[in-house]
Amino acid sequence: MRKLRQAVSLTRLSLSSLQCHPKMASFTSTNFLPSRTLCNLLESPLPSSSSSSSLRSFYAASLCNSRTFSTNVVDESQVPVPVDYSSVLQEDEFHRLADSTIHHLLEKLEEYGDSVDVDGFDVDYGNEVLTMKLGDLGTYVVNKQTPNRQIWLSSPVSGPSRFDWDPSTQAWIYRRNKASLLGILEVELKQLCGESVNLF
Repeated sequence: MRKLRQAVSLTRLSLSSLQCHPKMASFTSTNFLPSRTLCNLLESPLPSSSSSSSLRSFYAASLCNSRTFSTNVVDESQVPVPVDYSSVLQEDEFHRLADSTIHHLLEKLEEYGDSVDVDGFDVDYGNEVLTMKLGDLGTYVVNKQTPNRQIWLSSPVSGPSRFDWDPSTQAWIYRRNKASLLGILEVELKQLCGESVNLF
């Protein structure tokens, strides 16, 4: 019995030393056992019998009765699963949809430029990148991101946005607010240039 109590004391001392060691500062007993299990083992009274079978039963019961676990344990079910965009939209289909949208935008924006009075208004398309300059009002850039199967927008109003193809609405949608690429451009261009535009 004296040896067992000495072992318990040594266990406490060893855990204190581990917590103080600089390389083990982030590790505590809760990283390895449920947060209450170790305390139950150290604080609970020892069984009256010192036989090995009684000791084994005592500590087995203590382990089973402990149900509160450390908050340091990560619930893997809460970690978001990466999206394999290549499996969502095939590459040739992505290019067909993205090119169609960008070319449609090019035509609509060129028409819009003829109807508004904005110094420095210019629309250009090259190397699969659509650029619309609004002089002092800023510059828009629309381009494809093939690996992610997305269209990216850089806006002087709302900043960068990434759009995914939504088959249900047949539109490029920004996942954070469910807004469409064309819808965002319509609202912002009216705000900047003072004239409405229909991009659909």
